[in-house]
Amino acid sequence: MISRSYTNLLDLASGNFPVMGRDRRRLPRVMTVPGNVSEFDEDQAYSVSSDNPSSVSSDRMIIVANRLPLKAEKRNGSWSFSWDQDSLYLQLKDGLPEDMEVLYVGCLSVDVDSYEQDDVAQILLDKFKCVPTFFPPDLQSKFYDGFCKRQLWPLFHYMLPFSADHGGRFDRSLWESYVATNKLFFQKVIEVINPDDDFVWIHDYHLMVLPTFLRRRFNRIRMGFFLHSPFPSSEIYRSLPVREEILKALLNSDLIGFHTFDYARHFLTCCSRMLGLEYQSKRGYIGLEYYGRTVGIKIMPVGINMGRIQSVMRYSEEEGKVMEIRKRFEGKTVLLGIDDMDIFKGINLKLLAMEQMLRQHSNWRGRAVLVQIVNPARGKGIDVDEIRGEIQESCKRINEEFGKPGYQPIVYIETGVSINEISAYYHVAECVVVTAVRDGMNLTPYEYIVCRQGLLGSESDFSGPKKSMLVASEFIGCSPSLSGAIRVNPWNVEATGEALNEALSMSDSEKQLRHEKHFRYVSTHDVAYWSRSFLQDLERICVDHFKKRCWGMGISFGFRVVALDPNFRKLSIPCIVSDYKRAKSRAILLDYDGTLMPQNSINKAPSQEVLNFLDALCEDKRNSIFIVSGRGRESLGKWFSPCLNIGIAAEHGYFLKWPGSEEWETCGQSSDFGWMQIVEPVMKQYTESTDGSSIEIKESALVWQYRDADPGFGSLQAKEMLEHLESVLANEPVAVKSGHYIVEVKPQGVSKGSVSEKIFSSMAEKGKPVDFVLCIGDDRSDEDMFEAIGNAMSKRLLSPNALVFACTVGQKPSKAKYYLDDTTEVTSMLESLAEASEASNFSMRELDAAL
Repeated sequence: MISRSYTNLLDLASGNFPVMGRDRRRLPRVMTVPGNVSEFDEDQAYSVSSDNPSSVSSDRMIIVANRLPLKAEKRNGSWSFSWDQDSLYLQLKDGLPEDMEVLYVGCLSVDVDSYEQDDVAQILLDKFKCVPTFFPPDLQSKFYDGFCKRQLWPLFHYMLPFSADHGGRFDRSLWESYVATNKLFFQKVIEVINPDDDFVWIHDYHLMVLPTFLRRRFNRIRMGFFLHSPFPSSEIYRSLPVREEILKALLNSDLIGFHTFDYARHFLTCCSRMLGLEYQSKRGYIGLEYYGRTVGIKIMPVGINMGRIQSVMRYSEEEGKVMEIRKRFEGKTVLLGIDDMDIFKGINLKLLAMEQMLRQHSNWRGRAVLVQIVNPARGKGIDVDEIRGEIQESCKRINEEFGKPGYQPIVYIETGVSINEISAYYHVAECVVVTAVRDGMNLTPYEYIVCRQGLLGSESDFSGPKKSMLVASEFIGCSPSLSGAIRVNPWNVEATGEALNEALSMSDSEKQLRHEKHFRYVSTHDVAYWSRSFLQDLERICVDHFKKRCWGMGISFGFRVVALDPNFRKLSIPCIVSDYKRAKSRAILLDYDGTLMPQNSINKAPSQEVLNFLDALCEDKRNSIFIVSGRGRESLGKWFSPCLNIGIAAEHGYFLKWPGSEEWETCGQSSDFGWMQIVEPVMKQYTESTDGSSIEIKESALVWQYRDADPGFGSLQAKEMLEHLESVLANEPVAVKSGHYIVEVKPQGVSKGSVSEKIFSSMAEKGKPVDFVLCIGDDRSDEDMFEAIGNAMSKRLLSPNALVFACTVGQKPSKAKYYLDDTTEVTSMLESLAEASEASNFSMRELDAAL
């Protein structure tokens, strides 16, 4: 049975999900929060966030990845399991606290028959603290070989689906399988999680929608995600049909990690262009504000396990592998390439660069040898057979042209090579060459540097100066951290060939200096440093989890958690009507756009219904009603002319018309607008060079808006304009402010907050101190009003017992203490107040008639 809580997420599948029956659950429950077991068993549709303390004494880490860090083998009908010492997920434990328990959730690298799955799961949990995820073979194929390897993996490596043969058209059924598989991982996680005590660390592009499943069930779960592949530019990523679903799912994490700033920048640009989110950097930390939650962005390249490399080197020497390979290539200068068999490793480009070097620098013929080791493809990737054919053809051609008896310039190895033998090759190679056209990280250069350093504390074999050389593609994740490498564009075969010659021809002293610089970095930024840093940032970003109230909102992949101040709550219409009836002097301040009128409305004039209940409110002599808007006084005066007793504060309060008056009062400190002649030409210059931008000319202000411009370019232009205007207006009595897609220049001291204080003080001077305040708005400018109301109490501008209702439209972080969901609820509430006033006025008229 598919969980009722998550069927909305899986509606995308259109019913093409495998039948998921309730398996026998032999894994022991670890949850200690009362009620969680029943919630899981009954699949109830609400989130879990307990206020009860857990019985677990210390934090625990649950690592979720596509593959468990295990080796599995079946011998004589029985299973044998052991740790995979080369797995990154096992190695990262070195950076976690010693007393932190680590659980793994993932798949095995082998198939397990359904009748054995329960027994295998129990063994792995008891002996290895691993929770295996099993799913039907057809789902596995669609998930991994289908969506992961034929959709996400090519796209993230910058391959657009131009045709069915290159990248493949988007297949909705593969996406459905991807979602279904992520749900199966989620079901395994909730079998063992303590939501208030555990950290969850999700790895790589196979599980990019898992954060939404977990966040929906546990609002306050501490969850990080690390992407081990590149993240493409927005121009590439936006071609993915499910682009927003994946972005929103990732944003349900607390911390999202990337290898390089480029990958993080591309992600942030996608969030800006597709979701309208802007990031901020504070004290060196990058964060995205997402519905009251701060989603941290972590930039930290992964490292290697020094202990593991040292151990492999020791075994390699003991087996005599180093001496064997050194003897095999005696008298030769060895260049080394180690790559997986896939289309993005640039293996053929490397061979062509080697050919170019031999052709241009004949002194290396008979001396330089490129040993190219190719590991098996990790999955049924795209065009693997075609690439293999190209590589073999290039090897044959180069060896025929430059080879001779006893010498082959290309040594191509595609058979399995042990890790001990690879270590020996590292030891012997004068230069390692990485020409990947796109790669997430690629730790080959790091491993090579450590092997060239030799066994720490040992004088065997490598007693002379340590030296190494790297020719590295600028498109790999480790390239930014290897400043001593010769960086190349692998597509430029001629330049890469010259780089190979430069690397081999460089003086030993220069090679030594570069090696020392690299080794200092690699040895200090190992995998333990990486995982420790990630955990520290995850703890920091989650420290305020229990200080805010959380609501889950949205369906499908639009689900998000809104985190708000504990005192922030929805405005109750019956309660405010009750307080409204008792008040004797009321001030009601209303924003217009986004409050009384929806932002996306084409006709901006108020409806007759709105005018009717505003007029009814104005008829009540205890009320002072004001429209406080950024719009000009001409349009506001025309629209609200039927309401004779309404007050209007136009252009954020620069112009003020009191209730019952036809005259406009100027509230600004200065009436000199000579500065506009300076500002307008500057804004026109930026408007002409920024497609989609425009200038709004008001009587007291000028506004440059770029909502329809390219987000990145518009933001850049706005920042430059802001600095430009602040410079030229330094001696003018104006304020230059940036807002949401705007840059505004207006007189100093003009704001909705200042006009609110003016209204309160005027009413107090007339002997009608306000004892009921209702203030409603929806954007940043309205926050000034909410702040002014709080200050009005301390300045004694209101009655000592005044009831204050500052209300924002929409659940979002605000200085207001109340919220209403949308303009419909605002008008409904105002209508209820109008009805209360009409009932009160009717009673007063009846009383007057009786007297």
